[in-house]
Amino acid sequence: MRPKLFHPTTRRPRPVRYFTEVLAALVVLTFMAALSPVRAAEVAPGVLDAAMDKVLVVRSADDADRFLGSAFLWGEVAEVAVTNAHVVGDAAEVRLVDRMGRAVVAVVIARDAVRDIAIIGLPEGLMGRAGFLPGAMPALGAQVWALGAPLGIEFTLTTGMISATPRQVEVAVPIRLVQHDAAVNPGSSGGPLVDAMGRLVGMNSRIADGSRMFVGIAYAITAEDLDRLVPLMIAEDLAPFPKLGLRARAVDRQVAAALGMGVGGLLIDAVETAGLAARMGLRAGDIILALNGVVIEAPGDLAFLIEAAQAGGTADLAILRRGQAVLVSLDLRPEDPAAGLLQRATAGTSAERKVSYRLESLGFDLIEGGVIDRILENSPAVWSGLAQGDRILAVNGESHDLRGLRGLEITAPALILVQGRDGQTRHVMLDPWGKSIGLRPVGGANVLDPAVVVF
Repeated sequence: MRPKLFHPTTRRPRPVRYFTEVLAALVVLTFMAALSPVRAAEVAPGVLDAAMDKVLVVRSADDADRFLGSAFLWGEVAEVAVTNAHVVGDAAEVRLVDRMGRAVVAVVIARDAVRDIAIIGLPEGLMGRAGFLPGAMPALGAQVWALGAPLGIEFTLTTGMISATPRQVEVAVPIRLVQHDAAVNPGSSGGPLVDAMGRLVGMNSRIADGSRMFVGIAYAITAEDLDRLVPLMIAEDLAPFPKLGLRARAVDRQVAAALGMGVGGLLIDAVETAGLAARMGLRAGDIILALNGVVIEAPGDLAFLIEAAQAGGTADLAILRRGQAVLVSLDLRPEDPAAGLLQRATAGTSAERKVSYRLESLGFDLIEGGVIDRILENSPAVWSGLAQGDRILAVNGESHDLRGLRGLEITAPALILVQGRDGQTRHVMLDPWGKSIGLRPVGGANVLDPAVVVF
């Protein structure tokens, strides 16, 4: 009988090899399990609680009380709060709410729309408390925490890690942003990003998004930039950065090959009518090579070079136009020296406000029973959340017949109780003086938290 042939996988070494693989897997799992508690233990007890005590929710200072975003106390003994310029918009005042529920109206004392930073003066009750102190930038992969009010859910904390070292995100803005993957969403803007010691790493400002929701990439203005810029803004010594008004791309190998030139510089894609580039005569197709003799090596160099040259008032920009070298003189003096600062509004400066509105003139027709028969698009009725077929049951808590509703005049935003076609009742706020989208529907999950809804 012929000897039985053995397949290599059935030879005696097989159990040894499997045993080695299993042992290696166990070692890896043990190491990973050991890592987890060590990582959690890096944060001393109470550190994140203390950090959250320095976080503020920003709301509008009017009766609408709209949620705007997040902010945080600044400095060892806080006299101001810091947030994003896009959070406060053009508001002269905002309402700040702390973790204990205390709400105060505060004045926005400075803003820089280009760098997206705003400063809010603290009134009595918040001034003098401990604020954040800037810390050093953590290493790549270090754990960080994002604090704020994502989607209006107040005083929320999420965690992630530093996923990229600080870099410029917009060519025309002299700010570097640190990338991280702690979950942030609309409403997180203006909130702090902190390290394991509770020190400020940055201010959450934007997300990389296609749907306005978090996709794993978030950006924060670095604490280093805030430490440099916030004191200047408070002292009114920060020159407003000019709106460059251009879109540009790096002259990379592909672009350089097409143009028959070397790699380097910025190719202008488009020039906006109202920007500095248009005023200085720059055109689409121009290639920016240097500013004040310093060669543009990376796309972001231009903004930082302009920022450094602002003190001199002018700068010389070397460009290449249709193969010819051209020198353009940039006038960097602000058109309005106070353009970067917000002065508190004075009485009598606002446009005259209409005193009253007839209810039925706000974008809908009523039929028998107080039912909305027709509703106009882009009307206060639509903004409030009214719909065709809704039946008006009460206005500001009082019921009216059809004749009374048609003749009713309102002199302030009105709270309207309606019954929908499905028989369900709800309240909407009809405000012809603003563009309120009405009261946010409350889901069945938790009536104390309107952002939580049942799907």
